[in-house]
Amino acid sequence: MDPQLDLLDIQGNVIRAYGRYGYPVARYVFLNIRHASQARALLAAITNKVTTSVDWGKGPGQIQQPDWTVNVAFSYQGLKELELPRSSLIGFSPEFVAGMKQRKDILGDDGASAPEHWDPIWQGNRELREKDVHIFISFNARNQALLEQAYAWLTALLKEFSDAAVILGGHLGEDDVLLDYQDVQVVMENGQPTAKEHFGYTDGIGDPVFVGMPSKAMNKNGRGKQMPDGSWEPLAIGEFLLGHIDEAKEYPAAPEPILLARNGSYMVYRKLHENVASFDAYLEQHGKTYPGGKELLAAKFVGRWRDNGAPLTRAPDAASKAKFDAELAIANEAEKDALLSNFTYDADMSGAKCPFSAHIRRINPRASLEMTQGATPGSMCMNTGAFDTPGALSNRRRIIRRGLPYGEVKDRSRDDGNHGIIIMMLNADIARQFEFVQQQWINYGNDFKAGNDKDVILGNHSADDRFPSKAVLQVDPEGDQAPYFLSKIPRLVETRGGDYFFVPSLTALRMIARGVVDPT
Repeated sequence: MDPQLDLLDIQGNVIRAYGRYGYPVARYVFLNIRHASQARALLAAITNKVTTSVDWGKGPGQIQQPDWTVNVAFSYQGLKELELPRSSLIGFSPEFVAGMKQRKDILGDDGASAPEHWDPIWQGNRELREKDVHIFISFNARNQALLEQAYAWLTALLKEFSDAAVILGGHLGEDDVLLDYQDVQVVMENGQPTAKEHFGYTDGIGDPVFVGMPSKAMNKNGRGKQMPDGSWEPLAIGEFLLGHIDEAKEYPAAPEPILLARNGSYMVYRKLHENVASFDAYLEQHGKTYPGGKELLAAKFVGRWRDNGAPLTRAPDAASKAKFDAELAIANEAEKDALLSNFTYDADMSGAKCPFSAHIRRINPRASLEMTQGATPGSMCMNTGAFDTPGALSNRRRIIRRGLPYGEVKDRSRDDGNHGIIIMMLNADIARQFEFVQQQWINYGNDFKAGNDKDVILGNHSADDRFPSKAVLQVDPEGDQAPYFLSKIPRLVETRGGDYFFVPSLTALRMIARGVVDPT
């Protein structure tokens, strides 16, 4: 029997992508602790309002969907300031302890993405404790007025507990104005909310599902793990939540006591600026010569068509795309999810449909890395039976994605401006999941037999003409079309800040607030 999740104990942003639940706007606020005991009292008041993962309903006795949500996370330094016992602190992962800035070399945060270029809020020096980010608080709301209501609730609490903590400013906004918070919102088109980001791609497709999630979120086909018979099952809970068995049949490393760790997760918070002018210019330049045109080329960058997210494995050209669109138009929500998510690369081992440098193939290769040399020169085939499940290598690298775009693109002829995406990634092991994907699959291509070719969209492409970034768009090795070479790829996405956080359970939040964390 599958284990049951305690949804009342798990924070709501772990299970739900709030944007899909009618919350198009959000605000992220960061606090610096000034007095430990007062900060714990403040935390107790905040915890009373924290949104859990429990199902919402409209009937008697059911929990109503709130107008705005509240969720909380901590940096390692924040947990220290809250005076967690040292024997608990030493149980957190070394990556979390070090923080994102110290992991810049692993993450490829160099050049324009280097920490010295990040927003001022992330420039804090740990020797100057009053500038450190300690607590992360997120609000998601049905509209802007309700978002301001949520923020007013927090500022009133901070006045009540005036010695506890302060809001850290330093988020870069429009015209280089520094703000006290980071606002995000869905991208609008013709007055309607969309699921797109600023490059124009439909986003937020194919988030992983794991055992025990509510049935509404449990379309496992294409979003779980593929079994030897081709069926799909949800991933193990321990890939995302501490205190549960993972895909290796082990408990992920976690701090003690178990009540501190269980139902908690690590969150990677990254502010990513999108260079829309460079993207548009590069796409326009190569779209003129690429067989199939600009929109097919844009799809090759990501592995999905921009307008509706149709995967290239199902719709590799304009004709098949038209057929896919017709199917999608008459499908219900579950059928749409399956059409967009339920695919493998088994019939595309050459990368002719979805290139090895396409974003979705890099972040979730499915079973396509379990391959051997095919009979035809340059071709690859599946090494079936190499592992207990076809995608075992990928199953241990899955990440839950949260967040929304920020800013508005006011001039697509310029790279500067205040626009991009805030991405928050949840996983049980920062090194094995997020950092591995970022270093080995996004910024390096050897696992894909692609040398130094990077993820076209997220790769840390070099601005040095002596070491230009390139990518090969593969073709059918048995056909007569030549591969297409992308040369001098500009850096399309730049890191503007972030850190590693711990998202505790409600039980752990209450323990921290009461100062009763005891690992003995």
